[in-house]
Amino acid sequence: MIFERSLQRELAYTAGAVFMVLLTIMLTTMMIRIVGFAASGEIDPRDVLVLIGLTVIGYLAVMLVVTLFVSILFVLTRWYKDSEMVVWLASGVSLTRLIKPVGTFATPIIILIMFFAFVGWPWSNQQSKLIRQRFQQRDEVSLLAPGQFRESATTHRVFFIEKMTPDQSKVENVFVTSTENGKVNVIVSKYGHTETQKNGDRFVVLDNGRRYDGEPGHPDFRIMEFERYGVKIQSQPVVSTPTTTGTSTLDLLRRPTRDNLAEIAWRAGLPLIAINLMLLAIPLAYQNPRRGRTINLVMAVLIYLTYSNLLNVVQSWIEQGKLSFSVGLVALHLVVTALVVFIFWLRVRNRPLISRAMFSRAGRAQGA
Repeated sequence: MIFERSLQRELAYTAGAVFMVLLTIMLTTMMIRIVGFAASGEIDPRDVLVLIGLTVIGYLAVMLVVTLFVSILFVLTRWYKDSEMVVWLASGVSLTRLIKPVGTFATPIIILIMFFAFVGWPWSNQQSKLIRQRFQQRDEVSLLAPGQFRESATTHRVFFIEKMTPDQSKVENVFVTSTENGKVNVIVSKYGHTETQKNGDRFVVLDNGRRYDGEPGHPDFRIMEFERYGVKIQSQPVVSTPTTTGTSTLDLLRRPTRDNLAEIAWRAGLPLIAINLMLLAIPLAYQNPRRGRTINLVMAVLIYLTYSNLLNVVQSWIEQGKLSFSVGLVALHLVVTALVVFIFWLRVRNRPLISRAMFSRAGRAQGA
């Protein structure tokens, strides 16, 4: 039918524009956040773009839910504002007839939401965790950067080198300081190189330098000159803590603990949220053409935030044992589905969501 093709075409254009806006906001936010982590030394600067991409993949399901809801609301609100909906309704098209074309448009998006919720979200979290662990397991030589002071978290050493070969095998103008039992050790050397022993231990070997030992505030520093001095390279141990966000859905189902079931409920909730919001956007888009559409957008934001936060609350209750998995999986969505059916019933019978009688009674009660 003409109105179905017209609706689906406009929904596709609007959804593309809304998704690009959300993607731009997400990329900007993640770039600021992850670059801050790189600047503070928590992640490798070379992994910034990879981590940004993985983070976006992890949140694609949420972005698609918002895209679906907002695009349907935008298009139908414009139809009411430009009186197109009045023409279709006057031609015998009921409000429930919109469910078919909207559902046809939303089906591939909901499938993508399911894929990214059950597959993309855990995979991206797992890859991000592996990248962070790999950076945490680096040795002290990998911390070094020419012309910069770098501190080692394992040995409380501070390194400074002026020049370094690309393979980090040779360095020039080295400065190393460390603190042991309240005494400061400072080592300076013109040249140095790395060596690996047979047992796997790695050393930075400094040539023709000096070592200064002493206690700050006391003049009795000891100065030693050396031709060859080895500094053992330490690796930072990493304690790996398993997280449900990075566990695949199949592994969660194999180990049905409270935390795993709560994570499953959250992942399954995203496509259910998308279906309910898709249906809710149809009656919610109604407005008086003589008024602005700001109220619809405000209501959409409040509804989505409330719905998503309630899903997080249900997840927390399942983890704490306050709610069973079966109830937590469907209860919230059934309540929202009932609300959607009720709002549809009001709009089909052309009844307002909030009647004027309620306002008049509230005004009389306030005056009394």
